[in-house]
Amino acid sequence: MPNTPADIGPGEFYPVVGVGPHPKPWPTGEQYDLELLENGDRRNVLDKYRYWKVSAIVADLDTKRHGLQIAIENWQHDLNIGSIVRTANAFNVSAVHIVGKRDWNRRGAMVTDRYLTVIHHPTVEEFAKWCNENSLPIIGIDNVSGSKPLESAQLPEKCVLLFGQEGAGMSDEAIAACEVLYDINQYGSTRSMNASAAGAIAMYHWALQHLPR
Repeated sequence: MPNTPADIGPGEFYPVVGVGPHPKPWPTGEQYDLELLENGDRRNVLDKYRYWKVSAIVADLDTKRHGLQIAIENWQHDLNIGSIVRTANAFNVSAVHIVGKRDWNRRGAMVTDRYLTVIHHPTVEEFAKWCNENSLPIIGIDNVSGSKPLESAQLPEKCVLLFGQEGAGMSDEAIAACEVLYDINQYGSTRSMNASAAGAIAMYHWALQHLPR
C-alpha cells in the first residue's frame, strides 16, 4: 500500500487524512485543543487550523467572513444540503439559510456546518423579511422564464443567493421575493444540473468578482 503522496497511482487514495499526535513540546496558546494535540487531528480543516479548537477556528473565521450568503428552499436530499454547506464553508460565507419546514441530517456536511452560521426559516415570507431587515438583496439562481445568464451577471458583494428545490425549482413565492433571477447555461442534453453543483458554480462566480486571487 502506498505511504506517501509520491507513491499514489491513478485512481488510488492517500490512506491518511489529517495529522497524528503532535510531538512534544506542544505549541502553546488558547486556540489549541489538548485532546487533538494528544491524539491527532483527522478533521477536514486547513493545515493552519490543525489542533485548533472548533471555537477558535470559528472565532478566526468570523473576523473575515464574506458578504455572500446562501439560501436553499425546500431541498429534499440531505447529501445535497450537506454538499452546499461544505462549499459555503469553503468560501467562508456569512451564513446559510435553510428555507422550508423540512429539517436535515447534517452528516452530509461532514461537520463543516460547525464553522458557519446556519439559519432556519420555516417560510419564504420569514426569510424575505429577514433579508429585508438586514438590507440583503435576494438573487435567485434557477432556469425559469425571465432568468438572465449568470455568466454575464455582476453580482453584489453583499447578497443572498437563493437556490430552489431539486427538480421542482423555486416556488412562485420565492421567485417573487428575488430582486433578479439568473440561470446557468446548459451545453448538453440535460435541462438542469445537480442543485449543489449549481450552488458551487454560482459561489465561484461571485468569488471571481469579489475575492482576491
